Amino acid sequence: MQPTRTGAARTRGYFGIGAEGVSKSANVGALLRTAHAFGASFCFTLGHGFDARAGRSADTADTPAHVPLWRFDDAAALHLPKGCQLVGIELHEDAADLPSFRHPLSAAYVLGPERSSLSPGLLARCDHLVRIPTRFSLNLAVAGALVLYDRLLQHGRFADRPVMSGGAKNAPLAPPGHGDPVFRRHRPDWLAARPGEKRPEQEP
Repeated sequence: MQPTRTGAARTRGYFGIGAEGVSKSANVGALLRTAHAFGASFCFTLGHGFDARAGRSADTADTPAHVPLWRFDDAAALHLPKGCQLVGIELHEDAADLPSFRHPLSAAYVLGPERSSLSPGLLARCDHLVRIPTRFSLNLAVAGALVLYDRLLQHGRFADRPVMSGGAKNAPLAPPGHGDPVFRRHRPDWLAARPGEKRPEQEP
């Protein structure tokens, strides 16, 4: 019997995710595997606590072989792509609740060590702070999975939920596009319509 292949996440934008001050490398490995499953463009660690060998025990997808893994010495050394907003996941009084947060199109999410918090230097660099509204802190990989799933709900392209209980049929979605071209003055010769082809409208 052939294994079932799950559908790829259909999302807009890109994201990366990482951890600062690693306390349990296996949990970071699980976070990497989750990030890979959700379609991360990159992953990263801050500090020197991550043991790659221990991380592989939980990262059965061997994420660093497929997704870039950047390792920075500290918050000051962190470099992200231009326009990528840093989102700190932290139980902080100034943080927005995750269900009310609008995810940036291009974002890098960072979680702190499970026995501590994000460092003051990293907090100062964050463009946004988000907290998961739970009674107490969660396992690193679980917290990361919740954040990435919430992002998928916002930026993914899926059918709407039905009003009643049950799932929506996976109806094909219209491919992204910009419609027919519109020309202000004249239609260029290279776009001459082929026989039977509808000509795009021109603006008056």
